[in-house]
Amino acid sequence: MLACIAWFSTFMLLTAFAPSAEVFGLLRFLTGLGLGGIVPTCIALTVEFARKERRQIANAVMFSGYSVGGVGASLLAINLLQHIDFRWMYAIGALPLVTLLPIAWKLLPESVAYLARKQRFEEAKATAARSGLIYSDIVTAEDVKTGAEAPKSAMKTLFTRKWVRSTVLFAMANFCGLLLVYGLNTWLPQIMRQAGFQLGDALTFLLVLNAGAIVGSISASVLADRIGIRKVVTASFLLAFVAILMLSLQLPLAMLLVIVAFAGLGSVGTQILVGGYCATHYPQSLSATALSWSLGIGRIGAICGPLIGGLIAGMAFGWQLNFYMFAAFAVVGAVVVFSVPKLTEK
Repeated sequence: MLACIAWFSTFMLLTAFAPSAEVFGLLRFLTGLGLGGIVPTCIALTVEFARKERRQIANAVMFSGYSVGGVGASLLAINLLQHIDFRWMYAIGALPLVTLLPIAWKLLPESVAYLARKQRFEEAKATAARSGLIYSDIVTAEDVKTGAEAPKSAMKTLFTRKWVRSTVLFAMANFCGLLLVYGLNTWLPQIMRQAGFQLGDALTFLLVLNAGAIVGSISASVLADRIGIRKVVTASFLLAFVAILMLSLQLPLAMLLVIVAFAGLGSVGTQILVGGYCATHYPQSLSATALSWSLGIGRIGAICGPLIGGLIAGMAFGWQLNFYMFAAFAVVGAVVVFSVPKLTEK
């Protein structure tokens, strides 16, 4: 995680000085390599260091930082882009190199499950005790199998008969979730401008989208810890379907802002819940790998969302068609999550 923070921050800074579109694209790709490593490790560590009955809310609070960053980026864009070059936004994105990294270096503990797999049992138990955790809630017999019983690799285990269905479905759920997240975050301001709103109002929609995700995902996670994550994630995808579909209607600004907030829960908020569901569905020894796999495949959705939105915008089929397309993927996401086997759900 520390290496990934340093990596993406460095390449964010270099992006600000890109001399051409080709170099800019290459640097964005390299930045993504670092970001791609942070998300699954963040989820896995957060779930591991949370009490068993509070894992979903802990993950939602942690991941709300994504939406807080989205709100911060929106506010900065609203207030700065009229006065400064857009490159400064990427330079600001490099701040974790001097703000977050030193704190994380000093305070982040090592994974208890990792220490146990390395046969460092005393260190693992001491780390769990310092965090007020029950060691057996984190480390199971499957996590510390050795010799002939130990699986050759976590990735290979994910595709054994026991886990393969879940592994494929979580990848599909992340595809749908990330398509909604990146599609809406990329195109919502432009779509609303096509609908007749001014730039300031259009950027406000983006701010409200992420604010709705913060409040909604934390509230939904509290519910998930009580009634089960599978039901809540399915309902959240369906909420996204309804909210995004309603955005295609000619409604007053105030009403649209409320609907966008619910769309934030159904898109960004749902993606947060999908990550928490995946992390708690597998044994701790498989959690980080399962998250990396599902989010890695899901990133194809993150690519497709903006591309599809741009393709529709370029064909001038009407701004409403973007919302119809995003709503359709929300329904697919709901069906996929509902189909995940109930192996570890309460």
